[in-house]
Amino acid sequence: MRYPAAETAEKHQRILQEAARLFREQGFDGVSVGQIMKATGLTHGPFYNHFASKEALMAESTLHGSEHSRAALDAATISPEAMRQYVRDYVSAAHRDAPGNGCLLAALAGDARKQPAVLPAFTFHLKSIIGKLTTHFPWQKKRPPRQEAIVMLSAMVGAVALARAVDDAAFSDEILAAVSMAFAPPALAPPACPSRPPNLTH
Repeated sequence: MRYPAAETAEKHQRILQEAARLFREQGFDGVSVGQIMKATGLTHGPFYNHFASKEALMAESTLHGSEHSRAALDAATISPEAMRQYVRDYVSAAHRDAPGNGCLLAALAGDARKQPAVLPAFTFHLKSIIGKLTTHFPWQKKRPPRQEAIVMLSAMVGAVALARAVDDAAFSDEILAAVSMAFAPPALAPPACPSRPPNLTH
């Protein structure tokens, strides 16, 4: 039975979206094709109408996840403070606690090295994120911005991965907070003018 092209494309996107989420949650080896298809509400049979293999799905879903991550970072390039907030959000408890909705770098760096089919997409994503941080983050140090971007992103990804790997909640929070403070400390409020007390009537 032939399905309309629009319906086929919609199913393809659903498979990619669920695969990307499940892979980030459970790793490439932790999820079967059957589980992915069940999550999309489809049977196992049509899978090979969309992908030649699980490896092909892994590679394409990595690019799919990359597209959404890059869009989020693009949205943060509107201002220096938005870029700092992006870093704070990255090394946050919310990101730590929701790997399925988070960054593929922190979720899959350990898995990607064992999956040759995924490495090109993973490498593309990593280079792209580093490039955007190099160009748009408000660097103030004297080292080259690209070097700073690599150091910061490595710290961000490592912090989330480590924070997820410990069984001490306070220690996990401490890891995230340390990296957030190192690269994106909260902006200090301007000091109040002594001759004009602040207006507290609003």
